[in-house]
Amino acid sequence: MVVLREESSPEWPHAEGYKKLQALYGMPIDWSPRARQQATVQACRAVVAARLHAPDAAAALLRRLRVLCFAGGLLDDDATLDRAAREAGLDPADVRDWAGDPEVETALREDMRAARSPSPASRAQDYKLGGPAEERRYTCPSYELERAAPPPPDWPTAGRVDLPGFRPIEAYEAAIANLAPELTRRPDPERVEDVLAWAAMPLATAEVAAVCDRDVADVRVELAHAAEFAPVGGDGYWAMPARVQPA
Repeated sequence: MVVLREESSPEWPHAEGYKKLQALYGMPIDWSPRARQQATVQACRAVVAARLHAPDAAAALLRRLRVLCFAGGLLDDDATLDRAAREAGLDPADVRDWAGDPEVETALREDMRAARSPSPASRAQDYKLGGPAEERRYTCPSYELERAAPPPPDWPTAGRVDLPGFRPIEAYEAAIANLAPELTRRPDPERVEDVLAWAAMPLATAEVAAVCDRDVADVRVELAHAAEFAPVGGDGYWAMPARVQPA
């Protein structure tokens, strides 16, 4: 967790930036004005709390916070935090209790330190970093990928690959191939339903198209016949319809 802001401010200068991001990447982003520029530390603390106390739900909580944030929610609003917890299968009261754990605060501050300590390889790609000159930091998403298992005996591999900042999908695929050449790439899925079932969470049109390696417009037509749509900003999220239970 980077923690971009620990304090909120009354100005919200991101409308044009959000609009450009939505147009560039196709992700569901509502660029309507917000009541304030939100602090992010509360949401980051909640994610760290889940990571320590309910690790199986931490990724789901982070996902719901991201979705709600770009749908117009404020990350320093209790209503947003509680809704994200419920949608991740957690009791909001538990998350609030965990957030008060001193070990959670220690882990959060360690996250912040690590985010502001880019590796030498990442510093060599300074254009992918953020922050002032005296405190460069990782931008989101950034990856430090390490191989945990010994490499295959007949194919020495890289032990670590650092990828600061957003990259094309091919960069991540190349990094994984260098770290784990014994892995086999899955074929592209043939049906959008297969992608939604695999993800087990609502996905944006652009996400489904990326996994299928197909045109967004074609994928959107198929999704319209197979899934339920929840609009957000200039696009939205798709989910498989709830199964109808017999009476």
